Amino acid sequence: MTERRGQGTVYAALVALSLVWGYTWVAIKIATYDASPFVVAGMRLGIATLILFALLPLTGRSLRPPPLVPTIVLGLLQTTGWTLPQTFAVSMGGAGKSAVLGYTMPFWTALLAWAFLGERITGIRWLALGLGAAGLAFVVAPLDAHSLLADGFAIVAGISWGASAVYAKRLRQRHDVELLSLTAWQLMWGTLPLIVLMFAFPSPIRWTGAFIAAMAFMSVGGGALGWFLWMFILSRLPAGVAGIASLATPVVGVLAAALQLHEIPSPGQLAGMTLILIALVVNFRSEAASAKATVS
Repeated sequence: MTERRGQGTVYAALVALSLVWGYTWVAIKIATYDASPFVVAGMRLGIATLILFALLPLTGRSLRPPPLVPTIVLGLLQTTGWTLPQTFAVSMGGAGKSAVLGYTMPFWTALLAWAFLGERITGIRWLALGLGAAGLAFVVAPLDAHSLLADGFAIVAGISWGASAVYAKRLRQRHDVELLSLTAWQLMWGTLPLIVLMFAFPSPIRWTGAFIAAMAFMSVGGGALGWFLWMFILSRLPAGVAGIASLATPVVGVLAAALQLHEIPSPGQLAGMTLILIALVVNFRSEAASAKATVS
């Protein structure tokens, strides 16, 4: 019963994270109407960092930093390497398409976890991976030469995040670190380069209601809450499984972009989203079977 309740908590966290991070792509697009990508990236994560550090003493946790060098590396991969290319991709292209391309992350995560963590990809997970890859291919085809740079930024973001998921898993295997503390400190180290870039390339900000609302959502939801949920999920699921399961997020991003930004998916994109959802079902069935076998 305890095991089943624990699995339910993880899957509830995955659903919440998919909704929050899925809509974040739309919020980024709205914010970049009124400020540069450097400002949006630096400001949103600067606020998120302050929130997480305020939560540490409020929840009785120590402000003592986790191991310095591993945490800096994690921050550069997970925060800097994901957020800056992500923001440029959305500002230059469509929010929905960028979300899908950024979420090539699970494929890099599964492959890197296999190589560096020994998390082998079983037959049914290969099926989930293949279905997800086919779905993504449908979403991005045909390639548009005018959006190649934006697409490239989104893919670079996905690679960096995939590497960070594997690195975070290894870090937690080697060091006994408290989850919220690690999340806050890696966010701080990863945000510092974004703050430097924000001041190095200053640009005007239009303080519209839409900009303020988008930044608030990204800072509190997509930033502070989102990264904590992601680190929690990684602590409870294999990195490769967590990566594939997170494929629900770009589906939310595409749907939200269609509803609010009128980025209407083509029939091919809708077919791709369907394949991604099937991949999610296959992946969850595999994880449920593994958990049942472990309990038995």
